Amino acid sequence: MAEGEDGEERAWEELFPDALGLIFRNLSLQEILTVIPRVCKSWGRAVSGPYCWQEIDIEEWSQRCKPEQLDQMLHMLIARSSGSVRRLSVSGLHTESMFSFIADHAGSLQRLELPRSEISDSIVEIIAPRLSNITFLDVSYCRKIGARAIEAFGKHCKSLVSLRRRMHPLEVADKVCQDDEAYAIARSMPKLHHLETAYLLLTTRGVLEILSQCRDLEYLDLRGCWEVKLDDKYLKEWHSGLKVLGPDIIDCYEQNCWDECSDYSDSSVYSWEFMEDGEDVYEGVSDNDSIWEAEQGLEGLEVRFYGGGFTDAVTGFDWPPSP
Repeated sequence: MAEGEDGEERAWEELFPDALGLIFRNLSLQEILTVIPRVCKSWGRAVSGPYCWQEIDIEEWSQRCKPEQLDQMLHMLIARSSGSVRRLSVSGLHTESMFSFIADHAGSLQRLELPRSEISDSIVEIIAPRLSNITFLDVSYCRKIGARAIEAFGKHCKSLVSLRRRMHPLEVADKVCQDDEAYAIARSMPKLHHLETAYLLLTTRGVLEILSQCRDLEYLDLRGCWEVKLDDKYLKEWHSGLKVLGPDIIDCYEQNCWDECSDYSDSSVYSWEFMEDGEDVYEGVSDNDSIWEAEQGLEGLEVRFYGGGFTDAVTGFDWPPSP
């Protein structure tokens, strides 16, 4: 029960859908999709609507799922958002058609994170005009894009203030220099405040070009950019408010994350039921095993945060479940 403005207790199911959405977005996606719809009809309607899907973060889960499962999940969640999604984080996007589908529903999208995706320069040049509201972009470990894609993003995403373009050392081993990407950033992204280019094969000249054009830059990640030599006196005189990380490595850079995404295996032994859109999830539950398979767990698949166990106060369900 919840207490209304008049002091009287009211049933949770009488809350407006947007209020329920704000509450449910603090739960894991497992709970939202498999537990909440079973509680009552109004809760089922709330999670089928856009209020729970303004922030969609499935990056960790998508590193382990099968490609067809990823497509199904994205289609469902983006469709549920009804164009209201503000943040989308997914790893390993593998089709140009899915990238186009995301852009078609990106009217409110401000933060787009697509690490390890198979997008290309040519498709970015076509799709970028539909991503005009993006302020944060992550295209780390995207091996098939280069300066053309970077410039297309900058040309059409005029509000972009943060760019994450990290690479893994093994992915750039066959390249000589990537200063063309530095020049593309300098030409097309003058409003950047935050730039991460760890392990790009940049030179001092390329970085100086960025610094000369991106005058609002506050943070620059150059870890692993061994050819870059910046003079401390120059930085203090001309970029006194800029924090530079690297080129020297001061931590273990995403070692475990890269190693773990080499296959689709998952250690979970739990089986999860999936609620199809359009079904009356309270009176008739429908399962879709093409997404939730017997050994395809959902660890890390959450909308707002990761980790931590809890007991749902309404349903009494424990997460993670006990073996």
